[in-house]
Formats: sequence, structure tokens, C-alpha cells
Amino acid sequence: MNNDDQKVLGRVSEVRKNRFVITVGNNEVMAKLKGSFYDRTPDELPVVGDYVYLSLNSSGDSVILSVLERKSLLMRPDQAKTGVMQYMAANVDYCFIVTSLNEDYSTNRIARYTSIALQGGAVPVVILTKADLCGDVPHFVDEVRAISDKIRVHAVSALKGTGMEELKEYFAPGKTICLLGSSGAGKSTLVNAVTGEEIMKTSAVRESDSTGRHTTTHRQLIALNNGVFLIDTPGMREVGMSWAKDGIDDTFSDIVELEKRCRFRNCRHETEPGCAVRAAVESGELPEERLRLYRNLGRENKDNSVKMKEISKWQKAYKKSRNNRMW
Repeated sequence: MNNDDQKVLGRVSEVRKNRFVITVGNNEVMAKLKGSFYDRTPDELPVVGDYVYLSLNSSGDSVILSVLERKSLLMRPDQAKTGVMQYMAANVDYCFIVTSLNEDYSTNRIARYTSIALQGGAVPVVILTKADLCGDVPHFVDEVRAISDKIRVHAVSALKGTGMEELKEYFAPGKTICLLGSSGAGKSTLVNAVTGEEIMKTSAVRESDSTGRHTTTHRQLIALNNGVFLIDTPGMREVGMSWAKDGIDDTFSDIVELEKRCRFRNCRHETEPGCAVRAAVESGELPEERLRLYRNLGRENKDNSVKMKEISKWQKAYKKSRNNRMW
């Protein structure tokens, strides 16, 4: 460490390959990892939203020395890299799951985002945008609430100002909000309307399929003037599941409770006698579609988790053999 270097606390606002943008007070500095980080697992590396200690260097790249313990970590499988987890954001209080009430709306995707939020330790808040263009808003609100009792849901119209006051409770100093949703769902317009400032860039939405261009191309932490932090993410229409069993169970807690009443512990909820889940479906208490979604997400999560566990074992074995060769 040089004489003019000093150890300071900062927060990761962007990750650029092997370099990091760190917010320190009102300033941003570029930083790289201390060498010892390269022997750590991917989930131990800094992500957007992490608080880090760094050696501040006024004449070049600062050096990240350590990552503070996280209170939450959002992750999902990287669809482009089979078997690799994508660590999206850390220390998130609320996940704003933003979906517009048009062709973008998907209960399947909302359930997936909800599971990711709950698994990661954040509160899922579903924001149904463009409510002024929907003829039956209460129907969609009820449908989202039926996904999980852990969800908070708000129907809003940034254009008309409808429902925007409800969102201000989340914008409390010190809180971190992560924005999740497809391109064109209205994330940027929503934030600009709530804050009354042009915080985020917006882009036009194609009328043909109600989707927009990817205004955000990378995850970025934005500090608002009132002490609130926003983490914007690129639009994701496909959301994979892996290592999210707890999040799925939290999302479908009603089915988990029913399973406890099944006669057989390994009940598949098909033709087994004494199946409480099938009984709930047949009585109309549990929609068949909800059970099907629970099964599909659980199966996908299990398959991906096994695949990633094997890759993790291979990575650890490779790292161990490499270290042995070095000695």
C-alpha cells in the first residue's frame, strides 16, 4: 500500500469485467480485486450492491480488500452459459417486479421473480404498470396476490398518476430497491414518475408486441438524493430457476402446507390414495394451473441445481489441482 493509500468503505455500483466502479461518499472510483479473491468461489466475488473495504489509490486503480457480510443476494441461472449462476445484486430490501398490463403480463414470470426474491432474502413487490390501458385491473391484482401471500402488489399508471403515492413508502432513506422486469415494462418511466426526476433513460415500446429496447444493458446502482438506492437490471423475458427451493416453497406455501397432510411423505400428487393436494384440486380449493406451475418450477430448479453442483465440484477439483501444481 502506498503512503497516500487509505482503507475506506464503499459500495459496488457497476461491475465491468475485471474492474469495479465503487461509490465512496459522493465520488466514484475504479477498483480491481486483491489477488486473494481469485481463489474464491464466484458467489464470494463482489456484485452490484455489495459493501466493500478498499485501499483507495489517488493515482490509479484502488484495490478491493474484502466484501462485507450480505443481508440478501439475488441470483439466477445464466441462460447463455449452461450451469453457471448469475449473481445479480446484493443487499436488496425490495424487489420491484415490474410488468405492464398488456402482452408482457405473465403469472409464470412473476412467480419466477418472486421465488428469486424470496430465496435471496428480499421482499417481492409486484408493480402492474399501464393500469390506465387495462379494462379489468382488479382481476389482475387478485391473480397476482394468488401467486403468493408473500407478495405485495400495486397497480399504477405513471401517465395518469394512479397508484403512485402507494409506492413512496418503499423509497425510504437507506433502502435498496432492485428493479426486475422485461424491456418495455415501464421500469424507467415508473422510477422517474415516483421521484419526480429524470433519473433513468426511457425508450419507446413497439406497438406490434408491446416490448421495448433494452435501455439498461448492465446492472447499475443509482443513489438518489434522498438516500435511497436503486439497482437497475437489463430486461429479462426468460427467468431460469436454480438453487431456489426455499424461494419456491415460500411462493407456494399453500401447496407446501397441503403436502404435509398427504398420507405418503413422497407423494407425487397424482393417483396416490390420501393425497391432500389432489383433494384440494378436485374441491376447487387449489387451481390445477397453480399446481402445474409449482411442479414445473420445482423440476426445473432440481435439474439445474444438480447440473450446477456437478460443475461446482469440477471447478473446486480443478482449483485444488492447480494449487498443488503451484506448490
